[in-house]
Amino acid sequence: MLKRILLLLTILLGFSNNISGQDTIPDRQQARVKEKADERYDEYSFSPAIDIYKKVLDKGYVSIDLLKRLGNSYYFNAKYEEAANIYKKLAETYPDQTEPDYLFRYAQSLKTLGNYEESDEIMARFKEMTSSIEGFDEDYLTKIEENSGRYQVKPFGYNSKYSDFAASFYEKGLIFASDRDTGNLARYRHTWNSRDFLDLYKVNADSISNNTVVKLEGDVNTRLHESTSVVTKDGTTMYFTRNNFLDGKKFKDQQGIIRLKIYSAELVNGEWTNIIELPFNNDSYSVAHPVLSPDEKRLYFVSDMPGTHGESDIFMTRIIGDGTYGPIVNLGKNINTRARETFPYITKDGVLYFSSDGHQGLGGLDVFATKIAFDDYDQPIVNVGRPINGPQDDFAFIIDDEYKKGYFSSNREGGMGEDDIYEFDETEPLVLDCIQDVTGTVRDRISNEVLAGATVMVIDEENKEVSSTITDSEGNYVLQLDCSKGNFVRASRDGYVPAEEYLNRSYGKPRIIDFYLERDVVTGGFGDDLAKLLQLSTIYFDLNKFDIRPDAEIEIQKVIVAMEKYPSLKIKVNSHTDSRGNDAYNLWLSQKRAESTVNYMVSKGISRDRLQGEGFGETRLVNDCLNGIPCSREKHQLNRRSEFIIFE
Repeated sequence: MLKRILLLLTILLGFSNNISGQDTIPDRQQARVKEKADERYDEYSFSPAIDIYKKVLDKGYVSIDLLKRLGNSYYFNAKYEEAANIYKKLAETYPDQTEPDYLFRYAQSLKTLGNYEESDEIMARFKEMTSSIEGFDEDYLTKIEENSGRYQVKPFGYNSKYSDFAASFYEKGLIFASDRDTGNLARYRHTWNSRDFLDLYKVNADSISNNTVVKLEGDVNTRLHESTSVVTKDGTTMYFTRNNFLDGKKFKDQQGIIRLKIYSAELVNGEWTNIIELPFNNDSYSVAHPVLSPDEKRLYFVSDMPGTHGESDIFMTRIIGDGTYGPIVNLGKNINTRARETFPYITKDGVLYFSSDGHQGLGGLDVFATKIAFDDYDQPIVNVGRPINGPQDDFAFIIDDEYKKGYFSSNREGGMGEDDIYEFDETEPLVLDCIQDVTGTVRDRISNEVLAGATVMVIDEENKEVSSTITDSEGNYVLQLDCSKGNFVRASRDGYVPAEEYLNRSYGKPRIIDFYLERDVVTGGFGDDLAKLLQLSTIYFDLNKFDIRPDAEIEIQKVIVAMEKYPSLKIKVNSHTDSRGNDAYNLWLSQKRAESTVNYMVSKGISRDRLQGEGFGETRLVNDCLNGIPCSREKHQLNRRSEFIIFE
């Protein structure tokens, strides 16, 4: 398939490193034939390589090297039945020398043919060898079927007998890639699969216009590959994929490969010109398949650059302006696997659609979706199901959020060309699992003290409990909920009125919800210290002073809130001193402290008839700091205090 080139031109570099020269063919003539095929293979000329390898194999000459190369040649030309047969022979003939990557492609080939049970068996061997598959779900086919049947699909009206794919929205129509006749007298062909190089075309896709397909005007198309484009909303800038070719010159890496790069172009007088290479391209690896975020502040793309988790990963960079871009960010192992992730597309609602053969699917490349709003790349991955996905390769999915119409590409049976574009209507919305992290602290509303052992639960809109947790010793809790639905988060504890907050449907941005619970009653009676009941900090005074300190003011405010909350509550302020100074002075000082506290509360709106104040001097010390006994400043401070005693 032509799109194989665009999936990543570097895919096979790692493969060739794994290929050994064991079991060489004894016949010299056949060895020379195979050597020629190896040369074709190493330069990605897979079509002639297949013919040569097959002839050597048909003559009865078998080697691990030949089986690996022939299997890969079939696989990367989407000839999955032939690939499966060769990989099977490889795995059975050389079981101890077949590396995991070959088992993975063997399993994928079987899945493409609909042999799911056998594919799962091979994947189990692969998993055992690598121990790297997280979230492997044995029931994945059932889940895919449950998510199927939401699209009405029909072929795109402008397909050709050649390869047409990777549509993107443009004005009232589309831009797409095709290797249909370029109009040149000498057509350029790629030896990967003996097909023509790709150019970008445009067409109006509405039912009123009968415009024919035309090549993009300007300097975008060259004699090498152009593909996968995205145009800004104002229609003036386009990002597109092209081979490493600029100003009439092509550039190769050290292995002689012409990599893929992303370029930008400007629309000037109806023609695309001013072609500029983006600065994060590199001659040593490929960068391709650009797509913009809805606000056009981020550019997402595919690459096999260093740090890639698999054969190709999806990355993101921020568009700063003036030709500059932010750091390159890998979307992480939740989205990217050890296989291929490619052809991203992002909706206005922050849903990332992409194609992958690393996530569990129906065969080949499948289309998957996940929410990435708020830069959260750890949301569940969902296979969009049939009929978008099938046993063959399905990719380059785009959708208009407003009209629920879109396009995707596939090499499924029944198409006009090797790859075809299909249009679809979404009849039912895609339901994405959405996990939202909710954290916070539960506290006493009046005292602000943390409440350990409080229950925090998630309740759905039908008032059914979904999950719950308990706050730790610091009053903290952590829970998760399904953010595709509305939920109540409720906190409760014995002796307190429950509190809750409603969370509407969202895209999974983490939330912090702190609860401040009110006591259902003041569980105390005559003679009890309200400060202890409410877990207040002790009200202290400075030496020889009776004015309210700032720290004491905060605690007294809590008492005021309690009295506002409970209108029948009456408080007597008992004030005390330390043992320093004579008894008469201390009695006077403590009385002034009590009066100062009462007057402060009255100034804040509490009726004086609900308050009393009495000073006790040094008669009620809380420690052994009696007259004549040396004590630290800290111990003396403990005695200079006020208490709030409930009275009737």
